[in-house]
Amino acid sequence: MAMQLENIIEKYNKDKTRLMDILIDVQSEEGYISEDAIKKIAGELDISLADVKQTMSFYHFFSDKPTGKYTVYLNDSVVAYMMGRQKVKEAFEKETGIKFGEVTPDGLIGLFDTSCIGMNDQEPAALINGKVFTDLTPFRVKEIIQDIRDGKNIEEMYRSDLGEGENRNELVRSVVRNNIRRIGPVLSKDYIPGRVIKEKLTSMTPEEVIHEIKKSNIRGRGGAGFPTGLKWEFCRKAKGEKKYIFCNADEGEPGTFKDRVILTERPKLLFEGMVIAGYAVGATEGIVYIRYEYMYLKKYLESILQGARDRNLLGKNIGGIEGFNFDIRLQFGAGAYVCGEESALIESAEGKRGEPRDRPPFPVEKGYLDQPTVVNNVETLCSAVKILLNGGEWYTTLGTANSTGTKVLSISGDCRYPGVYEVEWGFSVKDILEMTGADQEDVQAVQVGGPSGTLIGPKEFNRLLCYHDLATGGSLIIIGKQHNLLKDIVTNFTQFFINESCGSCSTCRNITFQMKEKLEKILDGKGIEKDIDDLVEWGKILKVSRCGLGQTSANPIVTSIRNFRHLYDELVAGDKDFESEFDLSEAVKASCDATGRIPVLN
Repeated sequence: MAMQLENIIEKYNKDKTRLMDILIDVQSEEGYISEDAIKKIAGELDISLADVKQTMSFYHFFSDKPTGKYTVYLNDSVVAYMMGRQKVKEAFEKETGIKFGEVTPDGLIGLFDTSCIGMNDQEPAALINGKVFTDLTPFRVKEIIQDIRDGKNIEEMYRSDLGEGENRNELVRSVVRNNIRRIGPVLSKDYIPGRVIKEKLTSMTPEEVIHEIKKSNIRGRGGAGFPTGLKWEFCRKAKGEKKYIFCNADEGEPGTFKDRVILTERPKLLFEGMVIAGYAVGATEGIVYIRYEYMYLKKYLESILQGARDRNLLGKNIGGIEGFNFDIRLQFGAGAYVCGEESALIESAEGKRGEPRDRPPFPVEKGYLDQPTVVNNVETLCSAVKILLNGGEWYTTLGTANSTGTKVLSISGDCRYPGVYEVEWGFSVKDILEMTGADQEDVQAVQVGGPSGTLIGPKEFNRLLCYHDLATGGSLIIIGKQHNLLKDIVTNFTQFFINESCGSCSTCRNITFQMKEKLEKILDGKGIEKDIDDLVEWGKILKVSRCGLGQTSANPIVTSIRNFRHLYDELVAGDKDFESEFDLSEAVKASCDATGRIPVLN
């Protein structure tokens, strides 16, 4: 391993800002990152052991202990449970003889839970040595474990045909399905790679490009909805030695998978959008930050980038534009939802823990390596290509007056046709239910915008998807009446935020945990009216958190109280002002277990 490690470090020129890449490569090669490897990395990069260890400890997919020759990460998202995850988990444990979080004594198999892996339209799903397995059942688990024991490689374990489209590409070879159900301007197949660069950029100034983007009124598709043209203009005017374009492809919001489909089927469109943004702001380098779970697309995406270089759509004097030099590289994460926040994403790309920065300054002033940086969502950059091709005014004819254009949605849960739908802004939730074949009489709720969004009931299904009503980054989860809304859905979402908190803010670190305990108290039938009021008030405190994760982490509970208050009222003792029961032994159990003490209670 010593020579291999040396080669990995040299591959990244001993650059400490490429620490993430080095750790990913070592983890991939060895199945863990040993103490000797940590020391070697620290020495060669001229950073402290603490720097390496604190980055390692932050990310879910890094481990300092062996994770098994075959490492299984089973998605634990809400939709996975809705589709039978519990029985699949039990089958894995039965067939391997170990619990999740453990490795078999012979080091062959490791079982681990993981957050949503971007496969909510084909659950339950798991990653096995980086390859995706979808639509799992207890029977499939038996087959997989037997194949592992027979020494088969990952692709030999597939039992279904490869997915459609580029999932069949020799550099991908995945059973993942695209499930593209509705196509609009972004997903349309009439795109000709390089056309906008050669026909539009060559005759436009950067200022004219920004003007056209501003004319379209397009707003960021990642959730915040900041005007894209304005962001580009700020960056162009900012002072810096170098400027960067970041594509945020770290879609970690449970229920979201549209970017995975775009990366698979429309990567050339995305990369051309980054070139346009680079030209507009005067950037020379683009970085696509991709969630680790999509690592199976790496070789394919690298080949697309090289093809663009070969056709003069990347590199020097792009499209014959003298002096326009711009290239793109891929940067993978390692499992941290908070890295979807733009400043945390930049910190991660610099080889650090993905902790959000204080703002101001904003990334357009001081971003990657303290240089002016634009961070745009996958869908935003794809839309920019179509806007330049057809004109900003054309784009305003789509959607609504305040929410122009289209939105690509990831729809999953209790519906007949889960998948990716591109619609114009202004569609109602009811329209979405009809499109996806959901039984509207059986739908009790829809989670709009993932856990950080809003949980709505049937009375609000006529509300519109747009920035001035129900804004969404793209996830809609349809929830049938067979599920316990508070126990099965809200509790899972709240636990997700607890798991994914970076821990920097005391609000997010502590209050989400306390809110979950309070919710469980209510679910156990020990709650009172004041407990519900406390949950609402505590949710307000979270608004002072540093980033969007903390600020929205109370949403699963708070929006469920707002729209499903009757479910809480049915569980609490309405005739009590306080709950006087107190179990001392239970209260001290956790601390006694941790210290090995036996409590004296009398």
